[in-house]
Amino acid sequence: MKILLSIIILLIALLQYRLWYGDGGIEEIATLQQRLDDLNEEVEEKRERNEALYAEVVDLRQGQEALEERARDELGMMREGETFFQVLE
Repeated sequence: MKILLSIIILLIALLQYRLWYGDGGIEEIATLQQRLDDLNEEVEEKRERNEALYAEVVDLRQGQEALEERARDELGMMREGETFFQVLE
């Protein structure tokens, strides 16, 4: 009876070890879950960036105001008949 009890205790110990530290164990699952959470957060950031870029593309295709604003800010362009004033502080 003692031998059977010893074998059962040994098997339980081995199964517990595999559960906590083996392949697919709790520690590995926690690590993979953290990585999955990080990747989901990164995906959400990229999705928001893509939505903003798509909205900008739609705005540039549909309206002249956005195109004009971009030309003024990035290229320093002006309309015909406008006067440029530079304010020094």
